[in-house]
Amino acid sequence: MGGIETKHITEKAVLVGLIQRGQSTELVYEHLAELAFLAETAGAKTVRNFVQRMDLPSKKTFVGKGKLEEIAEFVKENDIDIVIFDDELSPSQLRNIEKILETKILDRSNLILDIFANRAQTANAKTQVELAQLQYLLPRLTRLWTHLERQKGGIGMRGPGETQIETDRRIIKDKIARLKEKLKKIDKQKAVQRGNRGKMIRVALVGYTNVGKSTLMNLLSKSDIFAENKLFATLDTTVRKIVINNIPFLMTDTVGFIRKLPHQLVDSFKSTLDEVREADLLLHVVDITHPAFEDQLNTVNQTLADIGVTDKPTILVFNKVDGYNELGGFEEGEFSRPTLQELEKTWMAKMHNKCIFISAIEKINIEEFKKMLYDEVKKLHVQRFPYNNFLYQDYEEE
Repeated sequence: MGGIETKHITEKAVLVGLIQRGQSTELVYEHLAELAFLAETAGAKTVRNFVQRMDLPSKKTFVGKGKLEEIAEFVKENDIDIVIFDDELSPSQLRNIEKILETKILDRSNLILDIFANRAQTANAKTQVELAQLQYLLPRLTRLWTHLERQKGGIGMRGPGETQIETDRRIIKDKIARLKEKLKKIDKQKAVQRGNRGKMIRVALVGYTNVGKSTLMNLLSKSDIFAENKLFATLDTTVRKIVINNIPFLMTDTVGFIRKLPHQLVDSFKSTLDEVREADLLLHVVDITHPAFEDQLNTVNQTLADIGVTDKPTILVFNKVDGYNELGGFEEGEFSRPTLQELEKTWMAKMHNKCIFISAIEKINIEEFKKMLYDEVKKLHVQRFPYNNFLYQDYEEE
């Protein structure tokens, strides 16, 4: 199986977050833990976190002046290569922060875009990521031309920086227009492909990044889709034909969602998201071992709402039950893994009317999951092909 090589960890990173009004300290540190995972995926090692409590971010420097000076001192003393902020920075914030820290600055959006660029393998994914990167870059062009500030003004030297910026802006706008046209053609091709799949029931795997969607897809389709314990291992949509008992259907593995997903990516990955919009049934996969899985689940639901997908039949699939014992069970001091019967009596089982607990890697409760999936697909199949009812039979284990 061909894998995607991640960059060697060479850059030392510092992470910066804010505890804003109405936010808990625990949530912000959870966001920073995820940011550290993103940094590792991109090829950086986190050395230290800096956190400040402020009602709202500073419009000039995101964090307060004193905190930024503290970060600058640490960066200088420890040869830090990159400082990553856990929220999107405005162009002016980026310029002001760079002047003080004198090192490479990234925000969360830029970091995610970098990971997407590193992981894009097909022409489609590369086009989508390039468009998102250019849309992110366009309003931030001026910070690339600060070296011309000294030349501004004066006879014969009026605005060479502005002229160059305008030239670059035109070039980028033209390229964005071309990429959008290219993606329109790709979207049309994808729409034709979806149409050519006939009237088969479509099932889409959705969920937070790194919850095990590709592993589950591999298990059900007996295929070999790339999967690893990294964020955004899957960028390109993968479709497989699956047959359970006597009913064939199509299953789509989609790009994982993440909190604070850059809106440029949501726009550019339209063809991927269309697979979700046009699905008949969603399998919402959740990593039950993640301490913030509720937050992740809500992020996915909010993203689905943002793209207009709120009313589709859904099965909530709690994955990785084999690792759930690390969380401490249900009573303080209890570290044994709860049984499936115990899990089915918990508040988690009441989160959705169709809910199941599995482990895709250890193949725990997979037959029960396949039966539930079969029953849901069968309902949709009966609605679409009412005259073929005589073909159906009760689910039997393969």
